Amino acid sequence: MAVSDTDPLRRTLLRRAFLLLYLTIAWNALEGLVAIAAGLSAGSVALVAFGLDSSVEVLASIVVVWELHEPDRTGEPQALRLIGLGYIVVAGYVAWDTVNALTTGNRPAAAPAGIAFLAATVGVMVGLGVGKLRVGRAIDSPTVQADGRFSLVDASLAGTVMVGLVLTAVLGWWWADAVLAGLISILALREGIELWRDSVRRA
Repeated sequence: MAVSDTDPLRRTLLRRAFLLLYLTIAWNALEGLVAIAAGLSAGSVALVAFGLDSSVEVLASIVVVWELHEPDRTGEPQALRLIGLGYIVVAGYVAWDTVNALTTGNRPAAAPAGIAFLAATVGVMVGLGVGKLRVGRAIDSPTVQADGRFSLVDASLAGTVMVGLVLTAVLGWWWADAVLAGLISILALREGIELWRDSVRRA
């Protein structure tokens, strides 16, 4: 969908899509930095994995912004392929880190700052995800809708990681952190493969 479309309603929807995407990029950039820093400080594999996943979502949103500027959507398959590849790379790294944490018995410390930020992330990502799904359907943009689904997945992962950190801090379940990191790896791999297949169908 071209940003140069003359239809007033379509232009309004496109501006809304860009606003939601820019807000997503800003929040996910902050999210990635905070999660990785807090994860490294506490020794939490799940927090670091979540931060890496957030970094890929920054790339995903940037690619969607770029794709929306393509008047004939010729870049849509390539955009989906780039996002999918990013998720696959993150999945591989997190899977390796998860196995390493479980085999070495890594015991993360409490991460109150990480828990608080994850709680905020759940609310922000749900709002952005729902907004992008709605505007993506309105302008018939699969990539905007895909980015909306990523935001909802991000919210789910934030909530899951937050529960894991609480269990680790309260009950001492050190293994919960690594298990949840493994879950992030599986979900990232699934998203990456689905996007790659979608890009092939649209090529």
